[in-house]
Amino acid sequence: MQSEKTTILVEGALMIALATVLSFTRVFTLPWGGSVTLLSMLPIVLFSIRRGIKAGLGVSFLFALVQFVQGIMDGLFGWGLTPGSLVACIFLDYLLAFTVLGLAGIFRKKGVTGWLLGITFAVLLRFAMHFLSGIMIWKSFGKLWEGFYTENTVLYSLLYNGAYMLPEMIFTVIGAVVLLKMPKVGSYLAKPAN
Repeated sequence: MQSEKTTILVEGALMIALATVLSFTRVFTLPWGGSVTLLSMLPIVLFSIRRGIKAGLGVSFLFALVQFVQGIMDGLFGWGLTPGSLVACIFLDYLLAFTVLGLAGIFRKKGVTGWLLGITFAVLLRFAMHFLSGIMIWKSFGKLWEGFYTENTVLYSLLYNGAYMLPEMIFTVIGAVVLLKMPKVGSYLAKPAN
């Protein structure tokens, strides 16, 4: 029993480390936060599928803390937010947005289709957190790209956050499909140790 817990902890730590390294490899970055990374969510969602929601949420929360520290390094405290907006940003854009990735294992007992549905569900929940943040916190920006400005905060948040979350979701699902086609990966996820 103790060795199984140790195995889960080590596996979780490795997935957080891998996800963190991948999060530094950015395909593109938007001007006010948000970027498409090289499959940074994939290790976290695969861990959730392998180990279940409880362990998945624990690991994804730790990954959220790492992302928060990365946000600090990217200048989070220099964005000019009020204290209330800053706290809301920390919760919505970091702690909640990355922790919900741990829910990817919600349909894990349904096989490959359930795994892909779970990944899509978890990434959509992450998008929802950023979308809410865009409406509640970042609504004052309104300028999406040069020549495109909108006063509609819902449209602004949908387009801005969709610009990086949709490609991020597509890449994550494609990455999962490629990995799941490898027999050893599929059998590894299909027979969780817990």
